[in-house]
Amino acid sequence: MESIPTSKQVSLRVRLSSVAERIVRQGHPWVFADSIKSQNRPAQSGELALIFDRHDTFMALGLHDPDSPIRIRVLHVGKPVRVEPAWWQGRLEQSLSRRVGLFDEKNTGLRLIHGESDGWPGLVLDRYENTLVLKLYTSAWFPHLPMLQTLFQQTLQPERLILRLSRNIQEAAARHSLQDGRILFGENLEGSVIFKESDLKLYADVIKGQKTGFFLDQRENRRRVETLAQGRRVLNLFSFSGGFSLYAARGGASHVSSVDISAHALAELKRNWEANQDQNGILNCPHTEIQADVFSWLEQCRDTYDLIVIDPPSLAKREKEREGALKAYERLIQLGLARLNSRGVLVAASCSAHVSSSEFFECARHCLRQEGRVYQELETSTHAPDHPISIPEMAYLKAIYFRLSC
Repeated sequence: MESIPTSKQVSLRVRLSSVAERIVRQGHPWVFADSIKSQNRPAQSGELALIFDRHDTFMALGLHDPDSPIRIRVLHVGKPVRVEPAWWQGRLEQSLSRRVGLFDEKNTGLRLIHGESDGWPGLVLDRYENTLVLKLYTSAWFPHLPMLQTLFQQTLQPERLILRLSRNIQEAAARHSLQDGRILFGENLEGSVIFKESDLKLYADVIKGQKTGFFLDQRENRRRVETLAQGRRVLNLFSFSGGFSLYAARGGASHVSSVDISAHALAELKRNWEANQDQNGILNCPHTEIQADVFSWLEQCRDTYDLIVIDPPSLAKREKEREGALKAYERLIQLGLARLNSRGVLVAASCSAHVSSSEFFECARHCLRQEGRVYQELETSTHAPDHPISIPEMAYLKAIYFRLSC
């Protein structure tokens, strides 16, 4: 990548509106297209943009993305720096240092880089045992893949590195001869990789699975559910590959039911369940797998449970879907409460970034008040420690725990 100054070509110089200038100085890593007052020439995706203030003083630099409303992803604010291999090495080491002590031989699935919060805007890096999965959310990183590959390979020494791409950049990726699920280096992979989480064996479909292959961000909530499961009949709604179900079973649940509309997800759940039979004591817990639309199934269900986990996929992928999502969350919680036994525990989670934590928590509390249930709010939670949040736009995950008093 280029350094400052550069003699190879005329640097891309950008000036922002006064409002955007102030926001960037405060540390926000996004510059939107309509915030750019001027730039000295057209730019290609991934080019370093040098941002100058109204006094023609350098203030920041970032990756230019001409195909996105987020036109510049800011990498650095302050005095000029040389963006060279040693600089990237230092940034990676900073990301890794934030995770020291979080993981051990019983926990081999973790997030090493969490995008903007670690200074790598639009980039996520997860580790599953000895496989790295690099997920990109902007085409601005495409020209720098050789540098990233070398950096990760030399520093982390994985068996392989797999590229995953968000849907919105896959067309641009094709122009660079890239595709989602490509192995950038290492041996071919047949199917999933196995990693450990809290000493449970789990499969991650790193080639075709959602996110980077598994929902690592719910780790802390799964651990909490395990502590609540002893002797309880557990219902895991939107179970996906069964993380909450496995933890509940190991926690001593008397029975676990898992509901998901996807046959593929339930097949993955069954595989995870079988992988943990002997060493984790799950064999003694009866388990029922139910393929169904959760809303419809709850409306028809007459069974009751002692612990219910409601963890749907994002119900608001756009701001305009926010109101509909809140109504859907309210309906899910109402239906869940109808199936919850006296002194039962309800866990409701949301991964919709366009629904704030305060909105979601109040929605859940309102449901309990509206239903006239006497309850104790046990706790609320947000992101796992390897998924830090630096800007509000990245805060998507939240969960709330209730115990009925009668």
